[in-house]
Amino acid sequence: SDAICSFVTCNDSSLRSQPIIFNPDFFVEKLRHEKPEVFTELVVSNITRLIDLPGAELAQLMGEEDPKLPGANSTASGFFRSLISLKRKEKGVVFGSPLTEEGIAQVSQLIEYLHKNLRAEGLFRVPGNSIRQQILKDALNSGTDIDLDSGEFHSNDVATLLKMFLGELPEPLLTHKHFHAHLKIAADLTLFDEKGNKTSTPDKERQIEALQLLFLILPAPNRSLLKLLLDLLYQTAKKQDKNKMSAHNLALMFAPHILWPRNVTANDLQENITKLNNGVTFMIKHSQKLFKAPVYIRECARLHYLGSRAHTSKDDLDLLTPSGSKELQPLKSQKRSRLDSCHQEETQQRTEEALKELFHHVHNMPDSAKKKKLIRQFNKHPTALTPGSDVPTSPAPRRTRSRSFSGLIKRKVLGTPVILERKSRDTTPEPVRVSKENVQLLQKCGSPAHISQAKLKSLESQKEGSCRRMRARLLSKDSSSL
Repeated sequence: SDAICSFVTCNDSSLRSQPIIFNPDFFVEKLRHEKPEVFTELVVSNITRLIDLPGAELAQLMGEEDPKLPGANSTASGFFRSLISLKRKEKGVVFGSPLTEEGIAQVSQLIEYLHKNLRAEGLFRVPGNSIRQQILKDALNSGTDIDLDSGEFHSNDVATLLKMFLGELPEPLLTHKHFHAHLKIAADLTLFDEKGNKTSTPDKERQIEALQLLFLILPAPNRSLLKLLLDLLYQTAKKQDKNKMSAHNLALMFAPHILWPRNVTANDLQENITKLNNGVTFMIKHSQKLFKAPVYIRECARLHYLGSRAHTSKDDLDLLTPSGSKELQPLKSQKRSRLDSCHQEETQQRTEEALKELFHHVHNMPDSAKKKKLIRQFNKHPTALTPGSDVPTSPAPRRTRSRSFSGLIKRKVLGTPVILERKSRDTTPEPVRVSKENVQLLQKCGSPAHISQAKLKSLESQKEGSCRRMRARLLSKDSSSL
């Protein structure tokens, strides 16, 4: 379903009803084939971000050095290994030869037949008939098509022959170069307990991501056959109620062919056998997710061809700026901001609850000087919360007062209507000086809304005239006394 991107309309009527198939890994495959060195560097840089590979193991993974495998120092094992390699050169096209597309095409007949016969009890564990297996092997080596549905062969014959084919490959399906990396994935990528100690429980997300990256740099034939094989084993494990073969049982059968280095014994691997078998079990259980490129690899490959610059790791995608690519949004930064806001709200809520509990504790204390002092401290701080109180809100901005006496009279006598009227006007009216006696007169006049500024001015003028007359009388009395 994820392969179908969208439906589009075009001028050609014969193509309008057909869906446009879009491969999400198109740019990944394009980069792999056109620039293999750039592609390998991109993938390996992200692998080393997940697992710790020393210099020698990293050079082996990059193909710069020959892999150093368990049991490689043994003289006897080296002799037998060279002898077996000489015998393989004399064998046919399919069995014992390096993996090719032609060999995969022949073996895919066995896999297709086994998909139809997954209910056989003990599949891959119970051996088949050796004579029928030899006939089938010769037919595959000759390159002829085989009618497996004719009833001549049994499902156990086909299953055993498939294991034989894998066992005769020059190297395991996951190659010798990747052995140490897979061992690190199985051993190191595990979860931690509460004390910070490693557990045996695998860290599924990181293991899946690491396997996706490793599978990307496998040779194309190995990756194709591995996908076919793991899908077959996954479907077999789903029917374990019939065939009695769980994912772990299948891993015990196929780990030596998929992952173990060639011509090694159990003594060579020692304590790593359990880890390797568990790693193959994990591959079988999560096989449906392992052959998709991680999202950041897809984006890096796309930006390599369409963007202004290429990004070499997952961490680089977190540093994208609007000048890089408008289509790729910094989702991780948005998630981080949401997490920070949620964390701040949670912290504030915890602080309020702690303050409430503290106030309750102080309130329940026996009456004493210390209790009174603590209560005074609570009252001094506006952020202190009492039981049942709400979160303190920011105080409303205080209104600036007019320094003129007329402004004071208008606020006390006329109220807010005059103030609003004054704000709505472009020009400020001239201030009117009113004495205390006039204030008393104004208060007797009833509602402030019925008083006009003209009346205020007349009252002020009357008051000033009476004052002048009073001063004139006082001056005349003083002059007569003199």
